[in-house]
Amino acid sequence: MAKAPVLTPRADDFPRWYQDLIAKAELADNGPVRGSMVIRPYGYGLWERMQAEMDARIKETGTQNAYFPLLIPQSYLAREADHVEGFAPELAVVTHGGGKELEEPAVVRPTSEMIVNDYFSKWVQSYRDLPLLINQWANVVRWELRPRLFLRTSEFLWQEGHTAHATYEDARAFAARIHREVYEDFMVNVLAMDVVPGRKTVKERFAGAVNTLTLEGMMGDGKALQMATSHELGQNFAKAFNTSYLSKDGRQELVWQTSWGSTTRMIGALVMMHGDDSGLRVPPRLAQIQAVVLAVKDDEAVLAKVRELGDRLRAAGIRVRVDDRTDVPFGRRAVDWELKGVPVRIEIGPRDLANGTATLVRRIPGGKEPMPIDALAEALPRILDEDQALLLRQSRERRESRTSEVTTFTEAVEAAVGGGWARIPWAALGEAGEAALAEHGVTVRCLVAEDGSVPDDGDAPGNVAIVARAY
Repeated sequence: MAKAPVLTPRADDFPRWYQDLIAKAELADNGPVRGSMVIRPYGYGLWERMQAEMDARIKETGTQNAYFPLLIPQSYLAREADHVEGFAPELAVVTHGGGKELEEPAVVRPTSEMIVNDYFSKWVQSYRDLPLLINQWANVVRWELRPRLFLRTSEFLWQEGHTAHATYEDARAFAARIHREVYEDFMVNVLAMDVVPGRKTVKERFAGAVNTLTLEGMMGDGKALQMATSHELGQNFAKAFNTSYLSKDGRQELVWQTSWGSTTRMIGALVMMHGDDSGLRVPPRLAQIQAVVLAVKDDEAVLAKVRELGDRLRAAGIRVRVDDRTDVPFGRRAVDWELKGVPVRIEIGPRDLANGTATLVRRIPGGKEPMPIDALAEALPRILDEDQALLLRQSRERRESRTSEVTTFTEAVEAAVGGGWARIPWAALGEAGEAALAEHGVTVRCLVAEDGSVPDDGDAPGNVAIVARAY
């Protein structure tokens, strides 16, 4: 009898494959409350690497980290009508505490525009206090009716940036800078994800924003996933909270604001964009373990060499793990590391040691080859760079090959329902066509200019709509 596959094949059942991979690669488990999740150490390690890479980019913009409370007075949400309307169905509300009914219910943080603005209105007095650039790493709760690990959970981890500026132009430029220099740079150069930067339509923009910039990625099944967003908030929240400053001219002026965020959804994207039937494939620049050195057998000389090589690779700047658990069968360990998507496995047994070689297994392109043990420290950085570039190239080729240029509503729907994306002139679709797409489970993911850049205006001549089914 043929051996049963470790994972459900992607082509047979993509959602089941996704769930299998998350479980067997030990990324996460469902939590005890419906819609919650437990992120396991290997999955959390991916998030920590994402945090480190993005946090460094965020701080390069001059933004500082802070922390705001989890519980927000319910009355705060009523102060910006579009915002509360947009979040009302997702709110979790605390009505009792300390055994008593609260005088005012508290909302469990769905996002922090409200409470941040309450404090911005206290901290901003003069033009000298601007720009005020704040980010927080936190958890949020948005009650999810159809949960799926990492993609849609009632509680998830994220970063949310909030800024206040003296002028519209400064706020707009900063939102675009975050979009480009933090999110797009991180996704392309670390996650090896080909993403499309664009502008959300009025229907799809963030509740309370005047403009939303997005990054959309194509997953392995052709569906789109919104990866991160950066919002121009205009003066909507400043008016609600009277966040104003004394200008150089001696006049009281309302600030202009932005907010922006990315979440643990990116781990789900990592699975769906780079995973295959053997498991996850982690981009080397992201991987908390870039290379694992495995002892094939319980042999003193082999174990000594494996540990020595681990030290040598670590000294060469490689993030390495030594797997000398010879009480666990070698085949099982090899499959586990393959499922986890570690870019490189280095296997050493007694015969390898006698030949002065190791078996090098490359997870991303696949394949194995013997390599002199003494050459590994020098060769691995080049190999990891090649594999990082390969993932990005495969991601781009998938999107390009599965995106159709169309001119009619019917063609756009056919392309999206058929498992791809469509590019259609916005003038040919319009808001009426966008509303009609919903009947087919299809949305406008973003608007781009004819040359693929981010348009300055949602109604600019030549804008193109990216149309797809989405997670």
